[in-house]
Amino acid sequence: MSTFAKRERLLLADLLETAGPDAATLCEGWRTRDLAAHLVVRERRPDAVGGAVIKPLASRLERVMEEYAAKPYEELLQLLRTGPPRFSPFAVKQLDEAANTVEFYVHTEDVRRAQPDWTPRELDPVFQDALWSRLERTARLLGRGVPTGLVLRRPDGQTAVAHRGTPVVTVTGEPSELLLFAFGRQSAATVELEGEKDAIARVHETKRLGL
Repeated sequence: MSTFAKRERLLLADLLETAGPDAATLCEGWRTRDLAAHLVVRERRPDAVGGAVIKPLASRLERVMEEYAAKPYEELLQLLRTGPPRFSPFAVKQLDEAANTVEFYVHTEDVRRAQPDWTPRELDPVFQDALWSRLERTARLLGRGVPTGLVLRRPDGQTAVAHRGTPVVTVTGEPSELLLFAFGRQSAATVELEGEKDAIARVHETKRLGL
């Protein structure tokens, strides 16, 4: 049975191939080659990825990223399609599904929405529900850096509190769009914000809402 993570992995790899190694992304400072290198290093070099959160290891991560970015682009995409090696935690199907469904969806949109001619992607309700489930579980973590109260709301009225406080800003949209918003892609997410004007401006100024 195919999983969401596997499907999104293959979609992202195909998109990166079509875009080529030098296309823009929504990840500041990264072209598609850099994004592909990040995805491969994340799964294949656990000795380096800690540098993303542990400052003393940051230089090591940077060196490893440079090494992978220097590889032939086609090789990077093949490594991405092949998936994690057996020793990687991501080789466990349940962890792959839990950690990579959102990772690959967000980065797919990082490539798609950086292009001037992008169009909305139709997502089925089952996938939207899966994204919402993940967003509910991580909303507090993602919203920890927000300077106001923040509530994420689906069009059907379901809500998740990302940050308690006042004044409150309510962000309404499909789960896929709320995820992009919560992962710092505010300007690219198709959502509606309600609240005091100054509070909304402060939320928009928050570059990364959590991770």
